[in-house]
Amino acid sequence: MNILFEPFQIGSIKLRNRFVRSATQDWLGNADGSISAREEELYESLAANETGLIITAHAYVAHPLGRASIRQNAIFDDRFIDGFHRLADVVHKHGARLVIQISHAGRQSSPDLTEGLLPAGPSPVTDSSTGITPRELSEEEIWHIIDAFAAAAGRAKTAGADGVQIHMAHGYLLAQFLSPYTNRRTDAWGGNLDNRIRIVREIITRCRAAVGPEFPVLAKLNSTDGFTGPGYLSLDDVIETAKRLEKWGFSAIEISGGMREAKDCMSRPGILKPEQEGYFAAAAKAVKAAVSIPVILVGGLRSLTVMQQLVASGVCDLISLSRPFIRQPDLVKKFRLGLEKVSCVSCNLCFNPEGLKCRYRENQS
Repeated sequence: MNILFEPFQIGSIKLRNRFVRSATQDWLGNADGSISAREEELYESLAANETGLIITAHAYVAHPLGRASIRQNAIFDDRFIDGFHRLADVVHKHGARLVIQISHAGRQSSPDLTEGLLPAGPSPVTDSSTGITPRELSEEEIWHIIDAFAAAAGRAKTAGADGVQIHMAHGYLLAQFLSPYTNRRTDAWGGNLDNRIRIVREIITRCRAAVGPEFPVLAKLNSTDGFTGPGYLSLDDVIETAKRLEKWGFSAIEISGGMREAKDCMSRPGILKPEQEGYFAAAAKAVKAAVSIPVILVGGLRSLTVMQQLVASGVCDLISLSRPFIRQPDLVKKFRLGLEKVSCVSCNLCFNPEGLKCRYRENQS
């Protein structure tokens, strides 16, 4: 039997296979941030076609500064619980498991998304992709954000989700604190790694108080800013961060990388050959060697053979896919029936705020 189709467990989450739908912003939410009927249809399709674990598009924990995009789902208030409950029900009906990803945009936002307010981050470092210089968060604001993450985790549990994933990758707020490039503070929240990671330690402490010791709390962790050299996130810091995450009670770590400024890092285009696949695999392997909790790998995985080799050789425990599921929501079932490679050509036309779908496929029809 292919190892990818063997059952696997993350904490209390019992999965039917090792395939994960990575959190993917879908631009399908209602205008107020609630779950839409189109999202329910999307998640039901993924679940009905044998996906093991489905991680939702990131839901923002604090309004309005936490918002990253239009039609993004929200989880900053109890009124959003019912929508996520419906999502959990439709996923569970088909034997899949649901984890809700929670995030805060930080500097990766804009005044048109934040009711005219200037985005805020750890430090006033200009985002070169937008030209916006965020203001620096105050100590009081940082504590409010910590409490907002914990409250969001509690809502995820109340909604019947199987777990929650804290987004500390892709240049969003927690990734901004972890990276010396975006965190240039000189107080207790910046400087050395102990200080830069402090916000995560405080969040998981309060999350555990909100959801208890058994509810799975996963992390999505940046392995790189997308830039190399002094002043950027280092692999040594990533490995040490992963060790702390395990110590503090995280249930699994998904390895990714990049930020908005580092174009074509997190979603590299033109992944057409096996040797191009799994571009965060080396980082995942280093993290897996340092921790005993499950490691999930995302990033340019396209061939079943490559995926199987990565898991069988101990690089990672689970395979996470984003763009391939946009093109083929029935991908896992097709793999089980003999498909060897996804049809996704990594053109990135799917990342379009008009709604999540494969525009390459449309162009070819």
